[in-house]
Formats: sequence, C-alpha cells, structure tokens
Amino acid sequence: MINMNLYSRGDKLFVIVNMVLIGLFTISTLYPFIYIASLSLSTGFEARAGNVIMTPVGFTIEAYKQVLSEPLFWSSYMNTFIYTIGGTLMSLAFIIPGAYALSRPQLYGRRFWNLMVAFTMWFNAGLIPFFLNMRDLGLLDSYFGIIIGFAVNGFNIILLRNFFEGIPQSFEEAARMDGANEFQVLWKVYVPLSKPAIATVALFCIVSRWNGFFWAMVLLQDEEKIPLQVYLRKVIAELSDDEEFATSLLTAAYSFETVSAAIIVCSIVPILLIYPFLQKYFSKGILLGGVKE
Repeated sequence: MINMNLYSRGDKLFVIVNMVLIGLFTISTLYPFIYIASLSLSTGFEARAGNVIMTPVGFTIEAYKQVLSEPLFWSSYMNTFIYTIGGTLMSLAFIIPGAYALSRPQLYGRRFWNLMVAFTMWFNAGLIPFFLNMRDLGLLDSYFGIIIGFAVNGFNIILLRNFFEGIPQSFEEAARMDGANEFQVLWKVYVPLSKPAIATVALFCIVSRWNGFFWAMVLLQDEEKIPLQVYLRKVIAELSDDEEFATSLLTAAYSFETVSAAIIVCSIVPILLIYPFLQKYFSKGILLGGVKE
C-alpha cells in the first residue's frame, strides 16, 4: 500500500490521477476479453438481442459444442500451430545470424547493409509484386510458402542487433583467446547472453504468426491448409449469408455471434497461456535492445 502521508498535496493529486487513469486503461483493456467470453457462453437469442454486457445471459456452451464438432476447426487450429511454431523457428534462424552479422564492426559495408534492413521497414514492393513473386517461386497454397515467405522482419533484426552491440567486447575477446571461431562466438557467447532479447523477438514472431490472416487468405486455396483466423472469417461470412440459419436464430441455442465469439476465445487462449512465461523477458528485452551504449 502507498503511504500518502509521505507525499505533498501536489504529489498526492498526481498519484491519484495516475491511479484513476491506470484503472480506466485496465478496464478498457480487459473488457473486450470479458465481453467476448460472456458472449460465447450466452444463448443465440440473447446475443442477437444485445442483452450481453458483462456476464453471460442464458448460460450455455452450445456455441463451443458447435465449434468443436467441426473437423475444419481442428485442422485450421493445427495449421495455426504449424505456421506459428515453424514460422517462429524459421524467423529466429534468419534473424539471429543476421543481427549478429550487422552488429560486427568489421563487416564490410556495415552502414549500407544496416540502411538496407531499415529501408524495408518503410518501403516494400507492394501487394501484387509480392504475390507474383510467391507464385513464380511455387510457394502458393503451401505450408512452406507461409512459413518462409514472412520469416524476416527488419524491426526484429534491428532490435536484436542493438542488443548484440551492447554486449561487452570482453566476453568475445575471452572466447577468441580460447580458440572460438565466429560461429562459436555467436552460439556460445552472444545467444546465451541475449535470452531476454531473443525471447522478446520470439514473442513478436509468435503473435504475428498466430494472428496472420491476410496473406494466408490470399495465398492458400486448400481449406485443409487455412489457419484459424481465416477459418473464423469463413465462418462469419458463411453463417451471416445463410438465410435458413438466420431464420432459426430465435429458437437456436447459438447464433453466428456466439459461434464467432467461441472461435475467438479458442484462438486467444494459447497466446494468453504462453505470454506469462515470456513476459519476464519482454520488458528487459525491449529496454536493453533499444538502448545503444
């Protein structure tokens, strides 16, 4: 507890205003999750009537039964794990060596290569050229195309490069005196010392891959290969256009609102479970990776 007697009047006002603002921000952050969870556990009639505000109305798990009974849901769920795990590992396999190379003072043309990486953060070829490039490489409608096509991000490389540059040179010098080559210096010195930054980059990659939607929708035609986010869009589009389904909403225990909410809840649970384990590295990785000595 804060001992307000230790503060002046102005400091007390500042603390109170901060606490109120933080409380409002916390409520605005948590409410969407609470609302979606409550909506998914409400009946279809109550959801359509807009009666769900904070808690479930007419508690039922019929929406989850409907979602979990669909084979395409499970295949899309598995695909999302494949794209997330495979894509994150692929990204780290490129980002770690790339960031290490760009952090080396002896790299020929180092300023130019760093500029080229930063350039990609603001400019790209565009949607159509990228699609044509993926098509010409034979990466359409394939797992490998989604995994490798988005493996490298300039921001993540720069973040990790800055962290590498902040590691004292004495560690590298000691390793080289023991006969370590370039690869051994990277994997036995820099990687172990960079766990906070690598965990932060991994978290960025995981969230980006898990939420990937647009390019998966464009590049994948086979329903058996689509990720969960594309499946959610498919469900919403199909159920909202289904007239027979719409006419039964008054008596159904679920509606496309509750089904969509149930899919959203299922899609965010893995990220919510993973984040607490990486959160302790997150702040440290951002602060240390963003400051150059």
